[in-house]
Amino acid sequence: MIILLFSFFALQLTENLSDFSNTEEFKNWRIVNDGVMGGKSNGQFIRSEEGFAIFQGDVSLKNNGGFTSVRNSFDSKDISGSKRVMVKLKGDGKTYQFRIRRESGDYYVYKFAFETSGKWETITIPLNKVTPTFRGYEPNVPAYDGKQLSEIGFLIANKKNESFKLEVSKIWLEK
Repeated sequence: MIILLFSFFALQLTENLSDFSNTEEFKNWRIVNDGVMGGKSNGQFIRSEEGFAIFQGDVSLKNNGGFTSVRNSFDSKDISGSKRVMVKLKGDGKTYQFRIRRESGDYYVYKFAFETSGKWETITIPLNKVTPTFRGYEPNVPAYDGKQLSEIGFLIANKKNESFKLEVSKIWLEK
């Protein structure tokens, strides 16, 4: 009975955003490279045989490029009460950004930069620590209020030519 009660409360304290062990999860994610601005970077988003996502590719500074990203847009959801996003991942020692969009019509996103260790780890993204960004600049918009969420994603843009690989198992919200 105690275990059942604990499991119920644990479920109430988290909300799954993406679990890549589910093959259906991949259909809503899309790559956006700097080619939209004439750049030459390329990224891929694939499913590993082990059942997690791999965001990999090459960042190029040619033609004023320098980024690649992957994102998942969905109907806006109320996340009031959530305090943080948790991401189980394995990086390559490089710095990435986790990005969130409040409403689908917003021209800006909120970002949180994190460095990876090269090992499987869980990254904590406090929602009160994300900062607004638009094409590398900080727009004059309100701080993220943590109430609505309509997009999540990752971006790499370290101002250098580089190959990268980020493996992601799961993304969830915690209260």
